[in-house]
Amino acid sequence: MDKRLEAGWFQRLAWSVLAVGSVGLLVWVPFLYVAIRRGRGSDWGAFVAFALYEVGSVSLANVPADKGNSALGLVALTTFGLAVWLLLGPLFDKPTPRNAMAGAAPAPWPGQGAGNPYLH
Repeated sequence: MDKRLEAGWFQRLAWSVLAVGSVGLLVWVPFLYVAIRRGRGSDWGAFVAFALYEVGSVSLANVPADKGNSALGLVALTTFGLAVWLLLGPLFDKPTPRNAMAGAAPAPWPGQGAGNPYLH
């Protein structure tokens, strides 16, 4: 059975603020958290992708300024947008309803004799 990882809106917003507020330096941290807790291959793939982005962006930050800076900025904005979209949307599972009987058929009242031949 797959592990579930539910998160409320406050936790989702906190992860998003960490990713964007650190100017991308810690964008990989929420994805590592999800990968460790849930253990799915797709979660590990997302973590590796954001970690590689971080290694690449830090190494390219030391390159002298040239025409490629606008492309690097566009890549950074796209990465931030993708990270925030994943953190606020499909990364975490939807919470289970508080009422476990939501949507279930109601049980018969006691004394109705729902199919018990000894109560007739």
